[in-house]
Amino acid sequence: MMLYIRHCDCLFIISNLKKQTMPYIVNLTKNYEAMNIRDQRNYLIHPYYIMMGLLLMGVTALFVGFVGSYMYNRLQSGIDPIQLPNLFYFNTLLLLASSWTIVKTKKSYLSDQTEKYKLYLGITLLLTTGFLISQIIAYIQLQEIELFATNSTMSAYMYLIAGAHFAHVFFGIPFLALFLITAHKKMKSPITVLLYFADPEKKRKLDLLNIYWHFLDGLWIILIAFFLINYLIG
Repeated sequence: MMLYIRHCDCLFIISNLKKQTMPYIVNLTKNYEAMNIRDQRNYLIHPYYIMMGLLLMGVTALFVGFVGSYMYNRLQSGIDPIQLPNLFYFNTLLLLASSWTIVKTKKSYLSDQTEKYKLYLGITLLLTTGFLISQIIAYIQLQEIELFATNSTMSAYMYLIAGAHFAHVFFGIPFLALFLITAHKKMKSPITVLLYFADPEKKRKLDLLNIYWHFLDGLWIILIAFFLINYLIG
């Protein structure tokens, strides 16, 4: 007896399972499909996406307030703009790379590529950890800038803005690590791989992780561009 599933690597092995096992697997996959259909019927937009949207709007408002307050105080005080350490631009590349790998993670999930999925999750975690470590080094470099030694107000704003972004990236690390740990724990047999990829809740959470990651990457690029343009035009 053969059970057709999405994951091509599992097809041959599952086709040779005992008859007693087949109804159990069929019922599980049907339950996952029913859950997905039920969600689509009950929600025009799932509450998770609404909560994520509200969170990102709140974060956006927070950073707009920080940047606006920084500009107001700088112009009022007549202080020269801040020149960012070169390491900040390197960190931007790290974030862009993590944004690319999180996209590849989702594509691997949708195409049921088990090993690539776990690989890209791990790379994304490494790149993000590298970004956080590099940011700490950049903060140390900021202390060596003469402007920061002579103006504590500008120093406070810079640390506040960069530190707030650091905190939001750090907040996402446990969720990324949880995805990676769960993938390694659950993807040990053809059946568990099937159930993992068939779970609509996993797909939804992966979507939310992608949204959050791309938002933080975009926010960082905007902040870097703001400080760079602000420095160039004086």
